[in-house]
Amino acid sequence: MCNTLQVRWTIEPKIAPQPWIMCSGCDGLRAFQSSDKIRLNANGRKLDAWLIYKCTTCDKTWNRSIFERKNARDIDSVVLEALQSNDPHWVRAETFNLEALKKKSQRIDEFASFEIRKELLREDPGWIRLEIELSVPFSASMRLDRLLASELQISRSKLRALNESGLLQANSDRTDMLRRRIKDGLRITIDLSNLDDRELFWKPPAIDEIADR
Repeated sequence: MCNTLQVRWTIEPKIAPQPWIMCSGCDGLRAFQSSDKIRLNANGRKLDAWLIYKCTTCDKTWNRSIFERKNARDIDSVVLEALQSNDPHWVRAETFNLEALKKKSQRIDEFASFEIRKELLREDPGWIRLEIELSVPFSASMRLDRLLASELQISRSKLRALNESGLLQANSDRTDMLRRRIKDGLRITIDLSNLDDRELFWKPPAIDEIADR
């Protein structure tokens, strides 16, 4: 697309989700946080793997099953190597596996603390459109309207007005996209052709460097 200022925002949560599990040490439901440690156990040709969590109150451990009694030959070699080496990148991704956590806990705490990295991908001379590509490697409990309002320093009512007038669009077929959680690959385009303050008020927050939220 011509006449475009294109940026990529990478949003990473700082704190992994915390499931609430019955704690035998506290004798009640407590929040558990990942220790970022994997336990791998071999029983003949079968393997068990767990991600170890600790109670945030008493440090009692809870092992969340990744798989049980699985034949080593049926495990992807990359996954097996990550488990054997306790690979921190693989483990971090697993701590954000909400689907797995929902099977074990009815309550999961998520945290609105993020690191946002912004990259300038393209800047056409005389650009009139702002295109924001979202990279969200882990599940993030942030709504799109909150993200855009905070990072572009505009009100949510202005965002809604832009959306209702068709000046703000996204590669989503949801009519309530602004109220939905951000997702990897979401692309937002804002038509700013009727504004003269694009360089002064829209560009700086769009390409600002690393920010903690």
